[in-house]
Amino acid sequence: MIHQYKNNGYNIVLDVNSGAVHIMDSLGYDLVPLMEQDINIDTDSLFEKTGGIYAKEEIEEAAAEIRELANAGSLYTNDVFEPYIEKFTDNKNAHPIVKALCLHIAHDCNLRCRYCFAEEGEYHGRRALMSFEVGKKAIDFLVANSGNRVNLEVDFFGGEPTMNFSVVKEIVEYGRSIEKEHNKKFRFTLTTNGVLLDHEILEYANKEMHNLVLSIDGRKEVNDRMRPTANGKGSYDIIMPKFKKAAESRNQTNYYVRGTYTHYNRDFSKDVLHLHDQGFEQISVEPVVCDPKEDYALREEDLPFLLEQYDILAKEIIKRRKEGRFINFFHFMIDLEGGPCVAKRLSGCGAGCEYLAVTPWGDIYPCHQFVGEEQFLLGNVDEGIVKPEISREFGACNVYTKEKCKDCFAKFYCSGGCMANSYHAGGNINASYDIGCELQRKRVECSIMIKAAEAE
Repeated sequence: MIHQYKNNGYNIVLDVNSGAVHIMDSLGYDLVPLMEQDINIDTDSLFEKTGGIYAKEEIEEAAAEIRELANAGSLYTNDVFEPYIEKFTDNKNAHPIVKALCLHIAHDCNLRCRYCFAEEGEYHGRRALMSFEVGKKAIDFLVANSGNRVNLEVDFFGGEPTMNFSVVKEIVEYGRSIEKEHNKKFRFTLTTNGVLLDHEILEYANKEMHNLVLSIDGRKEVNDRMRPTANGKGSYDIIMPKFKKAAESRNQTNYYVRGTYTHYNRDFSKDVLHLHDQGFEQISVEPVVCDPKEDYALREEDLPFLLEQYDILAKEIIKRRKEGRFINFFHFMIDLEGGPCVAKRLSGCGAGCEYLAVTPWGDIYPCHQFVGEEQFLLGNVDEGIVKPEISREFGACNVYTKEKCKDCFAKFYCSGGCMANSYHAGGNINASYDIGCELQRKRVECSIMIKAAEAE
């Protein structure tokens, strides 16, 4: 499978199955699709098919180079992953290894974000704080179900986890106390809206948290429209100074500021660049996923404008990096040389199998976006997984079971996309969220273009 596109003056050819990227002149770019079905097509035919705008000698030379690429296995390659997926999913379901937990430390929040899928922390249920006893059982469950894996991930999530920070510290202390005994190493992450972030919490986070996720949407008017406090006032002025201090205290690494863009800030590139201008180097601003009836929901008619925003952002990132102003946009991170392992390329985040979410009272769900939806309740920290058939369903989900992924050039980069988004958009984890897919394809194209520009 070949994907071709032009972006920022570059003629880019992506060989989907091998992942090889080629930057070509106009002649090579025009010949690639003509030679895909017949690599040995003759020069006269190519001359005719290109409308006679290139000299035959040039065509012959360019065609020879394309054949060399094909012979080298970097163009027109076959899919070597599909035969592997059946064996992989069988093994995954037969021997599930849990690698990460999302602990819902607090089903409560001090903000009232309009787009919050957690319903201000309630998750279709009740407000509650996780006890240390439940957190301890969750850590024990993770250790017991992690097999021989040494590195384990634990995310402290909410609602707002700093509303229950004493329990966060107890869980971390307990995890550290059993690392050596079980040959495990925990990497903790804290996601916070910043309202309660103070010197003590930041100092502790810098000591124990491998990563910090700092929630802010961008420009003051954008953030405050969607992320008000409980009394209806904006949160920007409260959190911005704290987040600046946090980013600097971590030497601009192992954190990112994370925002959400909606129909009301379709010009989200300005929010990304605003955050960079405020001193943040690690930035993620992501599309809202919500009920399409909401006034802030993204719509199909928004797509042309949104796609253009990614182009604007990609060009500005190149410019700023050349000026020595480093900026890392989460959705433009792409590794063209190594990249994720085959399993991740095919099946994504591992929700429902490798990655699970735990509620304050110990119920286990496939991920934080399924919490509160009882049909996806897997079990609890006391009994473990009591509905393995749900895990098997998630474990079998991959780019080959999703009909719309099969012919998509981005499938090995997005790994089929978010299963929660697919379910909420199409009622099935093997469905597709079409708006999200369009945005993802654009992000992949921009990511590759940035690599091309930096290589040049």
